[in-house]
Amino acid sequence: MSATRLPGTPRLLRALNDRAALELLLERGPLTRARLGELTGLSKVTASQLVERLEERGLVTRVGEQAGGRGPNAQLYAVRPGSAHVVGVDVGAERVVAACADITGAVIGRVEQSTRDTDDPVGVVHTAVVRAASSAGAELSSVRRVVLGTPGLVDPGTGDITFAFNLPRWHRGLLAALREDLHTPVVFENDVNLAAVAEAQSGAAQGLSDFVLVWVGAGVGLAIMLGGRLHHGSSGAAGEIGYLPVPGVPIPRDVSRRAKPAFQQLAGADAVRAVAREHGFDAGGAADAVQAAIAAGTAGGPMLDELARRLALGVASTCVVLDPPLVVLAGEVGQAGGAALAERVQHEVAAITLVRPRVVPTGLTEEPILRGALRTALDAVRDEVFGSTVG
Repeated sequence: MSATRLPGTPRLLRALNDRAALELLLERGPLTRARLGELTGLSKVTASQLVERLEERGLVTRVGEQAGGRGPNAQLYAVRPGSAHVVGVDVGAERVVAACADITGAVIGRVEQSTRDTDDPVGVVHTAVVRAASSAGAELSSVRRVVLGTPGLVDPGTGDITFAFNLPRWHRGLLAALREDLHTPVVFENDVNLAAVAEAQSGAAQGLSDFVLVWVGAGVGLAIMLGGRLHHGSSGAAGEIGYLPVPGVPIPRDVSRRAKPAFQQLAGADAVRAVAREHGFDAGGAADAVQAAIAAGTAGGPMLDELARRLALGVASTCVVLDPPLVVLAGEVGQAGGAALAERVQHEVAAITLVRPRVVPTGLTEEPILRGALRTALDAVRDEVFGSTVG
């Protein structure tokens, strides 16, 4: 029986080889044609054809020469940075930060603006994206994707915002309005989820496909990473741990009235400041209070113990359901608490449950939400650009 020949196989192989070469150039570039051939396992002729094809499509460019022995120097090639751009946006209650990166991942533009003087979310995002691209020297038409990190719920089916506690003007229909305004793909993602993406890329969760991230700041949130993918739930509410009903505080029965939910009352920034005051640490913000307790040494132990007991209720409730190997404490309080707080939470969780996850502080110190937004945008755009190299 003769073998069946699959139609389009040579085209598919070219596409796979092109993608592999582009990924290698991003990770190890610049590279010569010969080195690309060695790394991909392609012959010199095939590697040369591949480079020519990518050069014709404007995806790679010559960036120099590599001196060798005999004969002319070999040309060095790299991914052309300007072949595409992305913009990541971190949207908060009082400010918006936007950054523009080229396809190599280099951040080449960044802007920050207040949102206190406007209630027009389309105008806010438009201005932030345009200014970020402009500061990067990039044409808006080259921005292939905009990813916005926002607090609240994002509908997994439509991609639209359905509820944002701190952003009352952000609502259903905003996604379509932004896409029409910017004439480019726009994606909403929960801000804590984006922080987890950044943590997996370059933080405390590198190399792990399963972990959870607990964000403790003005709000309390949770991101769930399973099999290397974010878990959103059927309505996008997976991880809204602030609404966890816990003992010791009132449990609101009508969340639509924006009453502060139970676990938020117990472990959010306001509660952290209250606990700090009870223990004699009357610092300005929640992070300042935690840092003051740590600096106090033994005298700060009782305050950190109480905070750890509170946080452990939410962490333990999550871990007995998901049983992750790692819990990352992030947000202003998680970051400020460092190993001193993380170790206490780990001990408390092990004391009250059958699971024993490792609990560690975030490995990121600067703008994890923005970094996660850029990473999410880059992954999507690289799939689009690198996956369409064969005409």
